[in-house]
Amino acid sequence: MSIEWLVIRGSGLAAFGLLALASVWGLFLSTGILGRAVKAKSLNWFHESLSIGALLATIIHMVALANHDYVEFGLKDLLVPGSSTFEPVAVAWGIMAFYALFIITASFYVKKWIGQSTWRVLHFLAFGTFLAALLHGIVAGTDSGNPYVVVGYAVTVVLVVFLTVVRWLQAAAPPERKRAPRPKPAARPSPEPAKDAAAAASAETSAGARGEDQAVA
Repeated sequence: MSIEWLVIRGSGLAAFGLLALASVWGLFLSTGILGRAVKAKSLNWFHESLSIGALLATIIHMVALANHDYVEFGLKDLLVPGSSTFEPVAVAWGIMAFYALFIITASFYVKKWIGQSTWRVLHFLAFGTFLAALLHGIVAGTDSGNPYVVVGYAVTVVLVVFLTVVRWLQAAAPPERKRAPRPKPAARPSPEPAKDAAAAASAETSAGARGEDQAVA
């Protein structure tokens, strides 16, 4: 087995693995399952890094295919869906996954110009990207029969489906009603002015009586 073939297989599996992790991590972020365990900035940075890693691994995969002699892939075969003579449908899925992954990764760097809402819409491409990459790997990948690869595919699919259902249920749930603040206890009314004057006069009388007693003594 040539080194080129090992690079093709390894980069393809690495690209799918990193893409799957980016998809799962993105769903972790959107569902809020992780809570406040890690700072939001660190979570987003890790998500972005996984996407970049998946894109770089995909580029290495495509360059290695272009330089391999067993199956001749030209630029058209690698960049135009349906042009490949080898597994044209499966390769087309891989090409579309590459373009979608490129758009998603690039969106991290233009977010401040396109806005939050457009950025979120672009990130919905992640679902199609994951599915296209999965189909490409199963049909065109030579390691699809490897039990470890099969388990990896199955685990990532279960996680993505589960987290997607959780996210859908969260979006469909009615918003929680905020509890009304408890009313503050009413302040006690101050004594009436007449009572205050009477009390003051009584106190003065008592003080004068005590003074006279002391004088007599």
